[in-house]
Amino acid sequence: MTITKENILAALGTVPEPDLKKDLVTLNMIKDIKIDGLHVYFTVILTTPACPLKELIKKNCIEAIHRDVDASAIVTIEMIADVTSIRLGNTPLLPGVRNIIAVASGKGGVGKSTVTCNLAMALSQTGARVGIIDADISGPSIPVMFDVVDERPRVELENGKNIIIPIMQYGIKLLSIGFLVPSDGAIVWRGPMASSALKQFIGDANWGELDYLLFDLPPGTSDIHLTLVQSLPVTGAIIVTTPQKVALADATKGLAMFQQPQINVPILGVVENMSYFTPEELPENKYYIFGKDGGKALATKFDVPFLGEIPLVQNIRESGDAGRPIVMTEGIAADAFKDIAANLAQQVALRNANTAPTERVEIKN
Repeated sequence: MTITKENILAALGTVPEPDLKKDLVTLNMIKDIKIDGLHVYFTVILTTPACPLKELIKKNCIEAIHRDVDASAIVTIEMIADVTSIRLGNTPLLPGVRNIIAVASGKGGVGKSTVTCNLAMALSQTGARVGIIDADISGPSIPVMFDVVDERPRVELENGKNIIIPIMQYGIKLLSIGFLVPSDGAIVWRGPMASSALKQFIGDANWGELDYLLFDLPPGTSDIHLTLVQSLPVTGAIIVTTPQKVALADATKGLAMFQQPQINVPILGVVENMSYFTPEELPENKYYIFGKDGGKALATKFDVPFLGEIPLVQNIRESGDAGRPIVMTEGIAADAFKDIAANLAQQVALRNANTAPTERVEIKN
């Protein structure tokens, strides 16, 4: 059989995207087919740089061409990524940001900021463009965890308007309420003041082109949460919890808030932090100090994805204090965050393929 573009496309039309359950041709994921005798070249555009099924897709493409076109074909595939979005062009705010992800928890102390930092870094390591807005007025941790405590964002005049320039650290764009006060000062703000600061970070900052913008929200449910969902169509939310009952009870309230009919923000998944203690000298041992599988049970109860478990290990805390997220190193903790980031990217792609765009919330008094 003569190798043509048409029969290559016909063969690749039998290869499904494992998550989206449609074939690669229908999903418009095949580009730049070139044929030179028995040599076949083309590009597969993945829905996320963190795609955990990249090698499976590549293998299935080669097998389809050998089966349906020519067993002697020499197939070269370039795998690139174009993060999916249903936001672009739909909102005047953050027009270049593809996905807005809220990171929330029911209570403080569950490691929400640690999760935010490390997921952002893990996504960035896959090639994604990532930013963080630290909206936790009760304890802005991002400046410490990225070693930018003494930094202050620049302000530039653009078209007669003062525009905030986010701080760049480790390839991540950052803005934090912690940048607005001295590092040793207390933040004593009423809700409207905090909401006003968040609106400035959203509407008066130059975020440019981003694949993911993560919002590190305060614990519980507050004015900040409402300001976010009223200001922007949020792609989805992550709920961070620990395994014990008191944390799960509060996480349930946080999750339920996003699922209220008037808010209706999709839940991308549950992350369980401090799942088990693993001594550095005994990396195979797991001690479930705070209970076991609480996060999984929460995800099952609400029929939402469980993104993964993070162990309780000392170097996560040490890395955060040193201002270098643990995912920048190697080990079980870094691997856990990388796996969760891959699962998160997968859920964002699924959400964008199968769910209608989130609407900005209109709450009437």
